[in-house]
Amino acid sequence: MGTWPGGHHVGLRGRRVELGSEWFRTYAPAGLAPGDTGSRARLVCFPHAGGSASAFVPFARLLAPVCEVLSVQYPGRQDRRLQEPVPDVGRLADALAEEVVRHVPEPYAFFGHSMGSVVAYETARRLQAGSAPAPVRLFLSGRGAPAAEPSPHDRLRTDDELLAAAARLGGTAPDLLDDSEVRDMVLPALRADYRALADYRWVPGPRLDVPFTVLVGDSDPVVTVAEAAAWEDFTASGTEFRVFTGGHFYLNDHIDAVGRTVTAALAAPGRQPAHAGSPSAGTGAWTGSSAAPGDVPSGQGGPWQ
Repeated sequence: MGTWPGGHHVGLRGRRVELGSEWFRTYAPAGLAPGDTGSRARLVCFPHAGGSASAFVPFARLLAPVCEVLSVQYPGRQDRRLQEPVPDVGRLADALAEEVVRHVPEPYAFFGHSMGSVVAYETARRLQAGSAPAPVRLFLSGRGAPAAEPSPHDRLRTDDELLAAAARLGGTAPDLLDDSEVRDMVLPALRADYRALADYRWVPGPRLDVPFTVLVGDSDPVVTVAEAAAWEDFTASGTEFRVFTGGHFYLNDHIDAVGRTVTAALAAPGRQPAHAGSPSAGTGAWTGSSAAPGDVPSGQGGPWQ
């Protein structure tokens, strides 16, 4: 099976969640229908910039025995490719908060990677502000905490720079980007997502009453371990940290370990009242936790793109 940029898996269709939501896809293994997982929680997964719902196909297969993965499908990609992409984090979060309330049964958790972490966080803020049921946990991967100014990595770029950045970070096979048809397919969503990140400004407000699990690669060129650790200031319910060897798409090599982290966190009773550990800045070192980053084995779950 081929993999298109941003997790576009050729020949694979995700089922839309019942009740007609165009925002969520499920990728249950053969013989396992959506809703048949017997899960304690559903995991709503938010893709990275330029990514699509099928980026989480390996995760959905891995976690199928314990929870149902609902992958977010942003406008402007895959089966929504004829719709205009949304170049605004706030507008994405507004729409997704409404869709979660209408279509996602409780209990549920959020998992965001890179840009998806920001969209997941802002969606959770809107749910809390509206007194709607909140996610039981936020998993925030490959992204630093919100700041007053955007990261230099989020600046607007030329098309060639955008494509080069996508290839360099490891989320897209470089040979695919040499195909002009693929480039034309990918660029509108990629442009919109980078504009959304460049224009995003955090608006001060209450901390979320939701525990966080923060995951990061120790050699990620986009976010340092210290920047990821700053997420602890945005929750009132405790933060757990996990540092993995690798770069921005460390998940490609550690999908099994990430899956175990998610499973353990969702199985844990209640919400953590205190921080579970804090990594030292930039080193990948670990304090306050029973597992050091070097102890995490490499997974065999396949590509995470």
